[in-house]
Amino acid sequence: MMASFWHCVLVSCLLVVSSVVADMKLDCRSDHLNLVWTDGTSQTDFSLFRLGSCFPTSFTMKEVIFNVEFGDCSFKKLVTGNELIYTNDLIYTSSPDSNVPPFSLPVVCSFERPKDWYPMIYDPVFSTYGVEDLVFRLALMNDDFSGPAKSTNFPLGSMIPIMASVEQVAHQPLLLLLEECVAATTADLQSGSDLYPIITNKGCLVDSKISRSTFEPREKSSELMLLLQAFRFALGQEVYIHCSLLAWDPLDLDTTKKACHYVKDHGWELLDNPVYSGLCDCCDSTCKTRKTRSLESGKTGLVQKAVLGPLTITDSTL
Repeated sequence: MMASFWHCVLVSCLLVVSSVVADMKLDCRSDHLNLVWTDGTSQTDFSLFRLGSCFPTSFTMKEVIFNVEFGDCSFKKLVTGNELIYTNDLIYTSSPDSNVPPFSLPVVCSFERPKDWYPMIYDPVFSTYGVEDLVFRLALMNDDFSGPAKSTNFPLGSMIPIMASVEQVAHQPLLLLLEECVAATTADLQSGSDLYPIITNKGCLVDSKISRSTFEPREKSSELMLLLQAFRFALGQEVYIHCSLLAWDPLDLDTTKKACHYVKDHGWELLDNPVYSGLCDCCDSTCKTRKTRSLESGKTGLVQKAVLGPLTITDSTL
């Protein structure tokens, strides 16, 4: 990302808290920021500062320093017009015997959007409590999965690269799976909606039986790459792909926790270990859910819904 594309916002502000004068200096860089909070008095406990979810990088008797990347600390990213904006809060939690009350200040870094930057079609953030914070994503990608797609139009029969991922933060290593995926013409699934099944039966890529759709070999356990062949469903209309993403214990796969695709002249194959492709045998019948474990317990995994789109499938022969 070229530095000339970035416009850095430098912020200095004065805050008076219980007659204490403090100075905040913010230096925004392309991928990180440096924040220094200085207080000439001895009333502030600098260990009680937080920047979003981050502890101070360092602190002394007179100042606290945060040197963090935008991918950390629960920064929020907003793209509006030609601006790329990162926001967070500087928080002082105080203590019962402190003369300085708790407070919160906005921290904002605004940049000129790079000319070669393209937004992900769908980039939701879900915070999950009880299993640490998990961030799920579902996105259209370019042909080699090296970056986001530059177009949402796909010719009939072409391949649509889709990436599903989970950012695990401090959680134990998890395997990302797609339980169910269907295509629809609306962003919200409604009773009676016309649907096109893609993945059903707890991880069976049923579309691979009638097309060239397939799961790509994994590069990371936390990512799942799907090549979906553009279908005739809702041809020329806006299409949304609704998926159920599952983050799961990689050592606890079974008939309801799997990623299976159909290989011509071979049959159903388990993506992560073909030796155990017997887990996919139920893809032509019903893969029953075990009742001995509960996802809601938060012990081994979590399910999250996501929607990708809109995208359009076109037919050049029409």
